[in-house]
Amino acid sequence: MFNVDTTLSALPQLMRGLAVFAAMTSVALAGERPEILAGYDRLDIPADHRSGLVQGSVWYPAGTRTYAALVGDNPVFRGTRALVGADVQKGSYPLVVLSHGSGGNMDSLGWLSSGLARRGALVLAVNHPGSTSGDSSPRRSARFGERVRDLSSALDHLLDDPVFGPLVDRDRIYSLGFSLGGITALQSAGLEYRAEIYGDYCLENPASPGCVFFGKGGVDFHAVDEKLTEGNYADFRLAGVIAVDPGAPFAIAQDSIATMKKPVLFINLGEQDSLWREVNEGPKGSDLAGRLENAAYAEISPADHFSFLGLCKPEGAALLKEEQDDPVCDEPEGADRAAVHQRVVEVVSRFLELERDG
Repeated sequence: MFNVDTTLSALPQLMRGLAVFAAMTSVALAGERPEILAGYDRLDIPADHRSGLVQGSVWYPAGTRTYAALVGDNPVFRGTRALVGADVQKGSYPLVVLSHGSGGNMDSLGWLSSGLARRGALVLAVNHPGSTSGDSSPRRSARFGERVRDLSSALDHLLDDPVFGPLVDRDRIYSLGFSLGGITALQSAGLEYRAEIYGDYCLENPASPGCVFFGKGGVDFHAVDEKLTEGNYADFRLAGVIAVDPGAPFAIAQDSIATMKKPVLFINLGEQDSLWREVNEGPKGSDLAGRLENAAYAEISPADHFSFLGLCKPEGAALLKEEQDDPVCDEPEGADRAAVHQRVVEVVSRFLELERDG
């Protein structure tokens, strides 16, 4: 959506040094404990199914302190502070492979990646080409299989990395996705998508948010290339999956549901009576959570779909209105986005059996 460099690295070297010195001095004088931040770094991921490198990032428990920078900060959303390039705290960690939603990006979910890393996880994220901020095409976003293969390519790369690979607990690798990324995560664990079912839904519900988005690109799910949308993309290395408001969970094939044995955590943002039908995997929706053998279901409210996005700046809503963009900064009555984020981190951490935030 927006890309603005607001990190300390944008300052001249002298000013950056003075800023860091001042920050360290103020902490020392106050006798306060330094803020606990996760480490963060960028990755360039080779992917045979793409024409170029896929942008990736990794969040992790930091073993040293470098400079703190805002990751994912832009005119609408607040960034998340992280220690860029810090050494990794030695240990063995579960790994979460993260998939953003349509039009999102890996850094916009820094609040989640940071929260999990501070509790003892590695979080590997990617920007899905054709489906990310500033490069979000309905036609390319409909190639669901390419998104899943992005995650597997990223996992290949990280496990081969000499720094991060040895720190991954190979028995505790999970995929996690939000919205369209929720479908990506479910497919990565072996659940199979049926485009025709979604096409039927959009014919009956043309005003549904996902149908509107794909419809603007002329996407007809009765006519998409099945080789790019359907199929079994199971990555045998995954121990389980977490899906937050996954798009069109009712379009998952029944035969793949019957054979799915891995643990799945579903999270819905909002109550059953207020959820979009398109993302409701609870008892009044697709009931995908109830139809899987080894699934857990959590409902967080008051909240809505957009509560999963980053914390908005005071001027964020006005900027979105000016750009005629979705009102993603608006919250339902009584909702506190920061509290929703904290609750999501807690629910996911319990599923992953992570430690409390240090």
